[in-house]
Amino acid sequence: MVFRTANVEDTVIDPVSPPRTRTGIDGLDLILEGGLPRGGLYLLEGQPGSAKTTLALQYLLTGVASQEPALLISLSETKTELVTFAASHGWSLAGIDIMDLSDLRRIMGEQGKQSVFHASEVELMEAIKLIRTRIADTRPKRIVIDSLSELRHLAGDDATYRLNMDALKPCLIEGDRTVIMVDTLSSPDNFALHTMVHGVIKLDFTVPEVGPYRRQLQIQKIRGVKFREGLHDFELLTGGVAVYPRLVPASKTQRQCFSQAASGIDALDAILSGGLDYGTSTLMMGPAGSGKSTLATQFAFAAEKRGEKVAMFLFDEHLGTMLARSHGVGMDLSAALAKGSLTIQAVDPMELTPGKFAHLVQTSVEQGATMIVIDSLTGYMTSMGDQVHLTLQIRNLLSYLAERNVATLLISVQHGLLGATDAQGENISYIADNVLLLRYYEHRGDVRRALSVFKRRAGPHERTIRDIDFSAAGIRVGPPLTQFRGVLRGEPVLDSGQDND
Repeated sequence: MVFRTANVEDTVIDPVSPPRTRTGIDGLDLILEGGLPRGGLYLLEGQPGSAKTTLALQYLLTGVASQEPALLISLSETKTELVTFAASHGWSLAGIDIMDLSDLRRIMGEQGKQSVFHASEVELMEAIKLIRTRIADTRPKRIVIDSLSELRHLAGDDATYRLNMDALKPCLIEGDRTVIMVDTLSSPDNFALHTMVHGVIKLDFTVPEVGPYRRQLQIQKIRGVKFREGLHDFELLTGGVAVYPRLVPASKTQRQCFSQAASGIDALDAILSGGLDYGTSTLMMGPAGSGKSTLATQFAFAAEKRGEKVAMFLFDEHLGTMLARSHGVGMDLSAALAKGSLTIQAVDPMELTPGKFAHLVQTSVEQGATMIVIDSLTGYMTSMGDQVHLTLQIRNLLSYLAERNVATLLISVQHGLLGATDAQGENISYIADNVLLLRYYEHRGDVRRALSVFKRRAGPHERTIRDIDFSAAGIRVGPPLTQFRGVLRGEPVLDSGQDND
């Protein structure tokens, strides 16, 4: 028997993306590649306190702003409670038709006193009937049911609940309506409900030992369309939910800008064969006080003088301290800050999620920044929280910046002053394109600093170890320390009778 395959050219058609309904939450709409497919039934689930109601109300208010009739079917909260909750966000629910079914027995009156059927069964049937009637009368384009747990309680068992939901579904999505149903994660029959709906959005949060809740969102399914998979950070703020999509590098033509980021210090640029290449990342490692941050600021200062935009993110140092330190070595950053060509943002690592930080960096790049300074990588790692995926998150961020032809400077603090040192940055040094190492060493009772370039992926570099000095006159890079050995250990030994100053 011979089996024949169909001609692919005769069966393949161009995919058609359905029209979308915007949720009004920019990050979520980006994850959904434009919004929820119109005319669908979507489940929004999460544990209590995960911001389900807040997100649902934003969705309805977006419809009101677009002149779309919106209906909120409230089964758990009274209209008064909803109005009070909305006011805490600075919202008015005017324009949203609120159907208050929070007290069915009061609404039903004498109907709930019959003895033929169980009271809960009567309440469920009456609730379904009331919902159908309200939808037929108002013909909304957006509907939110908050929450399904009340209907499940009335049904009594899973089979009755599923049968009633199947019966209600055609009425909900008739007329190209887009419906969000809110439910809790603790529901035992959510799996069956997942098969009935067109999409599932899950909200979750964890409680760290220190700092605020860490909230994350994921799209478990959206039928028939692409979406950005994975976990995405979000915040619950006064005024609504802010979603920060997971940063996904995409192959694209690199943005054209300067070819090399020179430091403005001739000797240092000579060591680097002209400077740091754009589209690369540089890891500056060394113990506390060895000059890493000042050296990174010098690169940023020189870039701003060339007419570029630079964004700096400080995890470990206050802005005032950083400005005073820079001024002490001849870098006055006030003019650059005033005209906006340089932005410096002090970040509290305990108040920041990786997704929000990636969003801040992405925004800076979209606004024209060609150099990003992260000071320090240690503080950035602290803000990550989940160490398991730390390397992947940093890799994604650096890949995105490389695609945009941005020069990225990462500061890593090593533990120890003289002798052997260690740092978290050593675990990801293979990801960075360039590695600059600063060290203390002792010479004639004086503690000095040494600079060396350990790695430069894009081209040649000088392999010597040089003395580097920071003073009011600026940054001075001295000649190679050719007469010493053991400088990197902090215990230099003079190899010849000649002195080396």
